[in-house]
Amino acid sequence: MSDAVSRPLPRPSEHSREFWAATAEGRFVLQTCRSCTETIFYPRVNCPSCGSTELTSTDASGRGIVHTYTIARRPTHRAFADAGPYVIAIVELAEGPHVTTNIVDCEPDDVSVGMPVELTFADEVDGIALPLFRPSSSPP
Repeated sequence: MSDAVSRPLPRPSEHSREFWAATAEGRFVLQTCRSCTETIFYPRVNCPSCGSTELTSTDASGRGIVHTYTIARRPTHRAFADAGPYVIAIVELAEGPHVTTNIVDCEPDDVSVGMPVELTFADEVDGIALPLFRPSSSPP
C-alpha cells in the first residue's frame, strides 16, 4: 500500500487529542498507569487493568514485532480501491500493547509473524499522521 493512499482519518476525541497531536509531530505516545504501571494503548480515560484515572503519556520506542496479519487482496474500504494488495497487521510493541496498523515499504508476501518492525507515519493530513510500520533490521 502506498503512503499516497488517501486513508480515512480518525476523529480525535478529548481523550485521544494528545495522541493525534503527537503523531503530527512524528511521535507515538503510550499511556502508563501511575497506580499499577500498566502500559496502555489506545488512549482512554481509565486504566483497563485497575480503573485508575492517573494516566501519563510517554513516547514509545517505535519498535515491535508482527503478532498477526492478513493480506487484503480486495479493498477493505473505498479509499483503498486502487491500493492493490496491502497488509493489515497487529503489531506487538516493545512496550507490550498491541496496535492495529498497516505494514508498508515491503511486498505483502514478505511479511511474517514475528518479523521485527519499526514505526513510520503516513503523510500528515489535517493535523493527523497515521502510524504505520515497516520492516526493521533490528529486533525490538
